[in-house]
Amino acid sequence: MGCHSTDPVERNTRNEWAEPVTIGNNVWIGGSVTILPGVTIGDNVTIGAGSVVTKDIPSNVVAVGNPCYVIKEL
Repeated sequence: MGCHSTDPVERNTRNEWAEPVTIGNNVWIGGSVTILPGVTIGDNVTIGAGSVVTKDIPSNVVAVGNPCYVIKEL
């Protein structure tokens, strides 16, 4: 995934950078989910359809929404 500046002058330089997305084991990601750069999703996680994952999600949870948040621990 790529990132870019929100400053208009910097953005016009076309300088971009990447940040890794880390997805654990036994993770189910529903349809149309967006995962932002730099996010880590733990093991045994379910991400609900249509969610926008903006921050790290811990292991063993169900998370949904925009922004995505934990609704249930497993």
